[in-house]
Amino acid sequence: MSGNGESQGQDSQTARTRNWRTATRLVRGGLQRSGFGETSEALYLTSGFRYDSAEAAEARFRNEAPGFVYSRFGNPTVATFEDRLAAIEGAEAAKAVASGMAAVNAALMCQLKAGDHVLAARALFGSCRYIIEDILPRFGIKTTLIDGADLDLWRSAIRPNTACIFLETPSNPTLEIVDLAAVAAIARSVGARVIVDNVFATPILQKPLELGADIVVYSATKHIDGQGRCLGGAILGRRDFIENTLTPYLRHTGPSLSPFNAWVMLKGLETLDLRIRQHCRNAAEIADFLAGLAPVERVIYPFRPDHPQQNLARAQMELGGAVVSFEVAGGKAGAFGCLNRLQLIDISNNLGDAKSLICHPGTTTHQRLPAEERHRLGIGDGLLRLSVGLEDLADLKEDLAQALAA
Repeated sequence: MSGNGESQGQDSQTARTRNWRTATRLVRGGLQRSGFGETSEALYLTSGFRYDSAEAAEARFRNEAPGFVYSRFGNPTVATFEDRLAAIEGAEAAKAVASGMAAVNAALMCQLKAGDHVLAARALFGSCRYIIEDILPRFGIKTTLIDGADLDLWRSAIRPNTACIFLETPSNPTLEIVDLAAVAAIARSVGARVIVDNVFATPILQKPLELGADIVVYSATKHIDGQGRCLGGAILGRRDFIENTLTPYLRHTGPSLSPFNAWVMLKGLETLDLRIRQHCRNAAEIADFLAGLAPVERVIYPFRPDHPQQNLARAQMELGGAVVSFEVAGGKAGAFGCLNRLQLIDISNNLGDAKSLICHPGTTTHQRLPAEERHRLGIGDGLLRLSVGLEDLADLKEDLAQALAA
């Protein structure tokens, strides 16, 4: 459990969890009970901490003694969430932040400086594109966007001053797959760090660090919470990066995760494996069902035989994920008509929820992109992104069938 940037009880925790399997780590990883012996994780709703003496306070501020000093720096409940997520991911360390976009921003900004170059896949969530294209260049950081599926483009676009490579796989919303091991090898040729947004795959389905990535970021708001309750994010990687590069940036900029939200995320982790596997089973069946409906012109799902990168997806991921994208006839009017006729599935730009959620990326998550760029990415006017939930499959099929029948 981390406190004041130090590792508190890390060695004993590692010894206990080293041989635990994923399902056990999801329930018990990082658990540090108080003297009361509670079975559920304690919720420490406090902004500050007291010291037994002035000397003790000095030692903590100097990082010479373990313990917490301020919840902007670290908190016992937040640290439990960080330690558990790191154990699941197979990372040396993790830091939790207030949202997924706070995680993306911090993972990049903590290590970049004027004159650096960032190479990124073009297929990104809209807010990630904004950071890459709009925010980083304001600070003298050069950026390049490429087709992430084309390894020759990665090789030709990387530069001696490339400091970071940023990508998401599967991508939002077109579920493009990037070859993580190959891109990591290209990055190592110039010493660049690879940052992977793993939100669609989750730590259950894909382990970017094992494939050569340096840093993994999550919107814990999505599958990790899994029930649409609160915001959170996380950054995972090697201990030296987390403690010496990322932690000082977080301390002084303050994108802190609240202890309450961390506690909610901890409860979400306990059922993550069970939920993700059922999400995937449902999504795979819904993808096949949609492919058989006449108004559906295209279905995108990583494990379907018609996905152009099916083999790569199966090599990197255990299952195909919870998101299905599909294109309906009639462009925007056809897509809106389908959305407005749905009776069970909710229109929402969130994903990874127990409830099935659907949105029109062209007018929501990716609306700020020019129409030409959206179409270049395969985000047509009729494209819909469906996050398949945990409802009965028969009910989901009936709702989709009636919405598309007209």
